[in-house]
Amino acid sequence: MTNKTELRIGLIGCGFMGRTHTNGYKRVSDFFPDLTYRPVLKAVCSRNKDKVQAFANQWGYESVETDWKVLIARDDIDAVDICAPNNMHAEIAIAAAAAGKMILCEKPLARTLDEAELMVKAIEKAGVKNTVWYNYRRVPAVTLAKQIIDSGKLGKIFHYRANFLQDWTINADLPQGGEALWRLDIDAAGSGVTGDLLAHCIDTAIWLNGGIKDVSAMTETFIKERMHQLTGKIEKVEIDDACLFHCHFNNGSLGLFESTRYARGHKALYTFEINGEHASIRWDLHDLNRLEYFDHADDSIVRGWRSIHVTDGDQPYMNKWWVPGLSIGYEHTFVHQVADFLKSLETGETCSPTFQEALETQKVCQAVIESATSRSWKNI
Repeated sequence: MTNKTELRIGLIGCGFMGRTHTNGYKRVSDFFPDLTYRPVLKAVCSRNKDKVQAFANQWGYESVETDWKVLIARDDIDAVDICAPNNMHAEIAIAAAAAGKMILCEKPLARTLDEAELMVKAIEKAGVKNTVWYNYRRVPAVTLAKQIIDSGKLGKIFHYRANFLQDWTINADLPQGGEALWRLDIDAAGSGVTGDLLAHCIDTAIWLNGGIKDVSAMTETFIKERMHQLTGKIEKVEIDDACLFHCHFNNGSLGLFESTRYARGHKALYTFEINGEHASIRWDLHDLNRLEYFDHADDSIVRGWRSIHVTDGDQPYMNKWWVPGLSIGYEHTFVHQVADFLKSLETGETCSPTFQEALETQKVCQAVIESATSRSWKNI
């Protein structure tokens, strides 16, 4: 550890994502010991002094701030990690870039395409290292899917389909807005399941299958009014509770995407399947260590779907963990992203997805919302 270069982290936001990112920073040096850089938990920021101090005490941050502008101005912060609600991403990122800080931003990049473009311009002008936390890329089975696709084993791709299903907002008495439920507030979130859940599906799809050409979408808000926790008034709900869209990819394949928070019985069902000329693959977050694979070249008497248990040391990331056959989980994807970011500081390469790459997902999300509103096809 004495030979490591410190990367002093300033975390903004101490909710669920703040915990996942912090866990990544704390564990990465234990399991990726060859990295030159070592994260140091220098400061965490949130408006509630008692809450942020309790978070700092639990997770080991050296200091706290209640004003993110003060945190960014500190000379002892190298990298700013944005875990605040979506409506704060642009302002914080632009200020952090101007201050010369590296930036790690939680997804989606921003509420709107306009905000996202301003963020990209700011980091390009400043020339600072940046990445966006689309962590599902770092599931070893998903990374293996990328390797299989890039090898050409699937041949020409015909279909890509994905869904992300939850059920936590079905209760009509659930309020909108405030600290815990800002994702139901259009002003804070920018959109509903499109920016929150489908953004993950879209990012993975673009990474695996290339760019999306155009979309045709529909959305629905099932409960039209909810009490707003900040005003105490019954107000219109403007986020999308559910979204369906189909699309053309640039490679000629067809895409089908679905997301909802009204699928009773599903807490976080994220799946994708890709059908190619020679083979197909599919993956399910509920069984994240397995990748299912079908190869038409197999002899007909044994041809069928096979289940690949992604735990061997020659499979992505797994040589850093346990012996073959022993699984890892959701939290490890953030360790992997931290490791990849730290490695990029050594090599000078980018850590995907960068702000520029995440902008492509933002373009698709905006086109989806516009398509649903206008009931027409939208080009990306």
